[in-house]
Amino acid sequence: MQYILSIDQSTSGTKALLIDHEGKIISKLVKNHAQYYPHKDWIEHDANEIWRNTTALIFRTIFDNNLSSEDISSITITNQRETTVLWDRETGEPVYNAVVWQCQRGTQICRELKEYGEMVKEKTGMALSPYYPAAKLSWMLENIAGLRERAENGEICFGTIDSYLIYRLTGQKEHATDISNASRTQLFNIRTLQWDEELLGIFKIPKQILPQVLPSDGDFGYTDESTGIGGIPISAVMGDSHAALFGHQCLERGMAKVTFGTGSSIMCNIGEKYMKAPKGISLSIAWEFDDKVNYVFEGNVTCSGDTLNWLINEMQLVRDVDEIEQLAGSVDSAGGVYLVPAFSGLGAPYFVNGVKGVIVGLGRSSSKVQIVRAAIESLVYQTVDVMEAIQKKCGVLKLYASGGPTVNKVMMQLLADYLGQDVYATEEKELSGLGVAYMGGLKTGYFNALPKDDSNFIFQVKDNPYKEAALIGWKKAVQKVLNFN
Repeated sequence: MQYILSIDQSTSGTKALLIDHEGKIISKLVKNHAQYYPHKDWIEHDANEIWRNTTALIFRTIFDNNLSSEDISSITITNQRETTVLWDRETGEPVYNAVVWQCQRGTQICRELKEYGEMVKEKTGMALSPYYPAAKLSWMLENIAGLRERAENGEICFGTIDSYLIYRLTGQKEHATDISNASRTQLFNIRTLQWDEELLGIFKIPKQILPQVLPSDGDFGYTDESTGIGGIPISAVMGDSHAALFGHQCLERGMAKVTFGTGSSIMCNIGEKYMKAPKGISLSIAWEFDDKVNYVFEGNVTCSGDTLNWLINEMQLVRDVDEIEQLAGSVDSAGGVYLVPAFSGLGAPYFVNGVKGVIVGLGRSSSKVQIVRAAIESLVYQTVDVMEAIQKKCGVLKLYASGGPTVNKVMMQLLADYLGQDVYATEEKELSGLGVAYMGGLKTGYFNALPKDDSNFIFQVKDNPYKEAALIGWKKAVQKVLNFN
């Protein structure tokens, strides 16, 4: 029997999933990697560590399940988007740490290019921002000694994490990315579906360092014999949020999902036609699958699940996520306390860089219970903000939810109540890895049709007496962040 081996490379770590013909995960291995904070608001990863972790997980998966490379039908890859890697074209070795999507070192470059803001958004569907690779890459070429000259001489490759892993897995033969990841670089024109000369010009990026852009179900080459697992095709590649949308089987216009991770991605399939996004929302390419390109509206929240990590690790208010749910469920509301977790700026639909988080509404009787409840509610409010913006242009017929925080029943019920819409929360936590595997399997014939998903739990809308006042209070709290900063 053959299997699909799906690599899910995220902000915190890498997973290897072994998936059978029924679309079930029969093996999952995880390996985390280090986070580096060399300066305030800078975040980096060691791309070599990610590569070593990926290969270690592949070998362990094959060994632990008594398999050989012949038992792997194909490898699929989904990845943290926007994280930027530069490497030596000859050796495949990184020339600098990977600059993570959350990193804001490109802020000044974006300020200097402010006059091009409308043009950038028109071509890429996204507001000019340091979160995207264009500004990160521009900074790296300007500030790393000798790098620009090497790039212009064709000695350097650029890519997001997917592209780097493809390059290494294929023995330096394939320098490629898929269209979903390309659409998130702020260098790719989502109307012409090509790297854009004008964008490359304003960011001063030499075209020769860019990867080839392929369909998400394109031919990304074969693993090289030098890796020890030669001859396995790489059958599909997608950014993690796009893969999760496919994993939820949101293949029709109006179907949406929210993925709660370090940050969160609220994404709605808007079909095959380009459409300008509402204010504060990005327009991206969902995927190119079966020769069809689908577009999505997306709002990215910079801190969601990471807010809960902050409660546990930095503030040390609680021991674990179970205690968060217990405390949050012990009260009906946060009692007028609001936490706006702008730890890396404010994401959609505000998109304001450089602002900082605040807690407002504290009274003498406030305790950690109210702060914990406010943290949970912040995930809900941020999702509601994005959904309200999306629905101005595209009605949402059905909303799915996935990710670690969905186990919190208090939060999920509140989300349904405040949205005024049922929420389908899946017990399956590996939607990104499954989604890209579904696509790769459909392409190769491993799957004849999408596997049936019976894992959704429905949170039905209930009347909530706090809703109107709570949403008004949240808007005021966000305004205080903007005014304070």
